[in-house]
Amino acid sequence: MFRKVNVKKSILFFLVGSAGFLASCKKNNTEPDSDSSTPVVEKNTLQTPTSNRDYLTRDSIFLYAKQTYFWNVGMPDYDTFNPRKYANDDQVLAALAALPSTGGKDKYSFIDNGAVAGQLGGVSGDYGFSANYDANNLLRVKSVYATSPAALAGLKRGYQITRVNGRTTLRTSQSDIDNLNDGIFGSNPSISMTIVKPDGTSQDLVINRGSYNINPILYSNTYTVGAKKIGYIVFNSFTTNSVTLLDAAFTKFTTDGITELVVDLRYNGGGSVATSEAFTNLIAPASQNGKVMYTTYWTKTMQDKKATILENQKFYQTGSDGVRRMFSFFDYNYEPTVQGGNLEVFAKRGSLNGLTRVYFLVAGGTASASELLINNLKPVMDVKLIGRKTYGKPVGFFSLRIDKKDLYIPQFQTKNQSGFGDYFDGMAVDKDVVDDLTKDFGDPSEKLLAQALNYSATGAFTSYLKESTLSSTSGVSRQVIDSNNEKLDHEFKGMIETRKMKFK
Repeated sequence: MFRKVNVKKSILFFLVGSAGFLASCKKNNTEPDSDSSTPVVEKNTLQTPTSNRDYLTRDSIFLYAKQTYFWNVGMPDYDTFNPRKYANDDQVLAALAALPSTGGKDKYSFIDNGAVAGQLGGVSGDYGFSANYDANNLLRVKSVYATSPAALAGLKRGYQITRVNGRTTLRTSQSDIDNLNDGIFGSNPSISMTIVKPDGTSQDLVINRGSYNINPILYSNTYTVGAKKIGYIVFNSFTTNSVTLLDAAFTKFTTDGITELVVDLRYNGGGSVATSEAFTNLIAPASQNGKVMYTTYWTKTMQDKKATILENQKFYQTGSDGVRRMFSFFDYNYEPTVQGGNLEVFAKRGSLNGLTRVYFLVAGGTASASELLINNLKPVMDVKLIGRKTYGKPVGFFSLRIDKKDLYIPQFQTKNQSGFGDYFDGMAVDKDVVDDLTKDFGDPSEKLLAQALNYSATGAFTSYLKESTLSSTSGVSRQVIDSNNEKLDHEFKGMIETRKMKFK
């Protein structure tokens, strides 16, 4: 549950766990300052010398995009684009996304101040919960991280929220929506809420923001369906610290003797590419060992070793000889080959083998590293998607340090063993089911999980649950509820390159 607060306080994450990239983003006494306080100058431009740091940042956003942006082919020159004419960084990014070269596909670019960079590494500093409106237009808790302030206050998935900071949760005006966004997802030190539990009792809570360790496995269990054992795991974010947690969960599944698996990714907006790769290898059959898992296609300028602007992104790395040297992002190999380090092959992880089917529970917030996991497995085993169409993000990035900010613009696309990776519009589901916020994770009657268990038992989804067209008893249409929930969607959606890349 990586989170952006809002457009003006966008939250992204530093790369962690990758020798080169970590150093490029983290500053200390032994590492060079990679801030671009001096603008990167493009030849034959009308750039006017300036000490205005905001102008310098906008210049650099454009110039880094010119060489590393996934849709940089056909971009205008600096003078035509004129980044300084925009009022802020977000407007520059919006103008880039609106360029004809993107085909309207860029809904992914960010710039942030690195305020919660530790989240990718498994440490957060918020309340530790998120919320959505259910099929009856009631605001409910959708997920809670264990050990977070919200969990310690007793908050659980499915609890209805009736008041936030003294105001009702009915959304009858923009002011109501602003109150919810500011209260639940803003930067306030505390939030006051009135909740209603499943037994009908209400309670007033005050939750204080605090630091906690993220365990992205919100729930796991094994079910018996006839003679089968079915594993179920709720995985909420691809943090770099979660691989050992996944290993432990899959060791338990192996002991339980599962033959099918349900992976709940409905709120998982992505994160570490390396973690997604490890998760893939835990699920994939050993018979795929050595075969192509996926290929990373970087911007052609980067592949052709012409993205010289990356020389400004410097870091220290210790070589095999024990000598610590300075490198830059320009020194990496971006060719889509094994030698270049951008063609990954399957390498079975753990001892769980012989899964006959995997079900993914998904929603509109399922994105990026989550979709990479799904796409990796589709060509090699029976995969079923249950829920709503996914977000659609087959592209990823690493951070570019500009002054005191981190720029994230798409720089690569991944394609699976079959050469498929064009799911910009999202992945279609096999069974369209609206998210069931009234039940806790693991409840066999929760509608998405119930569909997976029923398919395992009968070989078919139930036909009488027309969840995609459920009408609301509140009189609000499903389409309006879905639209309003998008306004409460502040979860980070990204596929961040965290592998240890190869040098040229």
